[in-house]
Amino acid sequence: MTISFDGYRYLSLVRSTVRSHTISRTGCLPGLQAGWATWMIIIGLCSLFGCTEPLPDHTLRFGLATAPTNLDPRYATDATSARLNRLMYSRLVDFGEGTIPIPALATWRELSPTHYRFDLQEPRPLFHNGAQLSANDVKATYASILNPDTASPHRGILQIITRMDTPTETTIDFFLAQPDVLFPGYLVIGILPANLIANGHPFHDRPIGSGPFQFLERPDDTRLVIERRADGQRVEFVRIPDPTVRTLKLLAKEIHLLQNDLPPELVTYLSAREGITLQQRQGANFAYLGFNQLDPVVGQKPVRKAIAHAIDREHIIQFVLRGRARVAQALFPPEHWAGHASLPGYTYDPEEAKRLLKEAGFDHDHRPTITYKTSTDPFRLRLATIIQYQLDQVGIDVSIQSHDWGTFYGDIKSGRFQMYSLAWIGVKSPDIFRYAFHSDAIPPVGANRGHYADAMADRLMTQAEQTLDRQEQQTLYRTLQARLLDTLPYVPLWFEDHYSLTSTSITGYQLSADGNYDGLSQVQWVASPSLPPKLVTRLYP
Repeated sequence: MTISFDGYRYLSLVRSTVRSHTISRTGCLPGLQAGWATWMIIIGLCSLFGCTEPLPDHTLRFGLATAPTNLDPRYATDATSARLNRLMYSRLVDFGEGTIPIPALATWRELSPTHYRFDLQEPRPLFHNGAQLSANDVKATYASILNPDTASPHRGILQIITRMDTPTETTIDFFLAQPDVLFPGYLVIGILPANLIANGHPFHDRPIGSGPFQFLERPDDTRLVIERRADGQRVEFVRIPDPTVRTLKLLAKEIHLLQNDLPPELVTYLSAREGITLQQRQGANFAYLGFNQLDPVVGQKPVRKAIAHAIDREHIIQFVLRGRARVAQALFPPEHWAGHASLPGYTYDPEEAKRLLKEAGFDHDHRPTITYKTSTDPFRLRLATIIQYQLDQVGIDVSIQSHDWGTFYGDIKSGRFQMYSLAWIGVKSPDIFRYAFHSDAIPPVGANRGHYADAMADRLMTQAEQTLDRQEQQTLYRTLQARLLDTLPYVPLWFEDHYSLTSTSITGYQLSADGNYDGLSQVQWVASPSLPPKLVTRLYP
């Protein structure tokens, strides 16, 4: 379903907009007061008619805004799929403090600048079908990704691998086309069984990995059930697109856990409710506006710079996001080892935006027209409406097109857009630059969906990948980020915080720094005195 959204009718319901125009005296942005009133009416109805607590079956239910699009780690690119796949598949390498690669399944040695040896750690995990993971499975997984016929979106950066050998059942050697000190950090894709790869097993529907959770069933496109291998604790992921419904189900204890993807006012409300626990931490999810560089309007750099100067990010963060974000100037936050804390960024400057539009050949009688694609999530629509208004104030006409998540994400991956908003989630390694911005990374071999092509950026990526000196590499990546900020394949918006809201019927869930779902490995039910002793024994053996 596609909804053509007229933000101007929406904005006409309130009297003021951002800054002197868009911030009301109560500190609310357009639609916040009306949205809050609607929410309070719903809560009142819940109180009147009862949000009853269902009898517990001790399946933990996790409310999701969007369903995973692919449970095969060779193809998954959306955040929900990546987070679920982390639970069901094991990987050679993970990331620790400072986003430095650390061993997961294997330790490694650099035998030469182009030869890395990985040794699987004992005891090796079992796949969910009972087979023991071996070096041959690792080789088969990466060989499949490297096969052009597979059309894996992760193939791009991994093409540096020229050969793989398995001298023993627990050893795999990677030979590279050129030195790359970041190489271990590329090997973070979940490992699949070699025999099932050969047989064309449909991992996207029936995942079989060696992670702490195993797949049980996916009855329909709204539910996915997995089971913790250590003790049989089941987790059901339930897709509930509407954030208000998701919130009501948490209050009614029909679901037990939410993470991110709620309007800030609902997070604030829930955090004050008895029986709900809020965790929050600074995040690195990079929100941005993306552009089709082949488009005659947004393909012009002055237009993209005008857009960057027209958006009042600080006031949006303060009044819409309720302070649960920080302004971004680049894809990596300043604390990342490759981050660039001193980038100047784009200040809110409507007059400079108007000047840039004039430079691009636009004026009051000839305004640029842009179609802005986003999802049907109400909060994302609200943000799109505010951006629409702010761009209108400098002389840009914006038409918002809202699609369900599957359609929206499919359009973005296929390049069917003029401008859109999304976020990169859980990005750790600088190989993201090649994956998202290199001129050779056009889908399906990468995620350069806007067809960005810049010879200097390509050269900086290659130089950074080939240098063996970490300090020089850091300098090159910072230079690259300055180049990206100048040429603007994306307009950086902000880094959103992570938060989780859990029912007190569960305990032990720890919110991760990158917003993944790994905390489910430790979560437990809180034993209730009303539970039969036999059931408590089953839950806590």
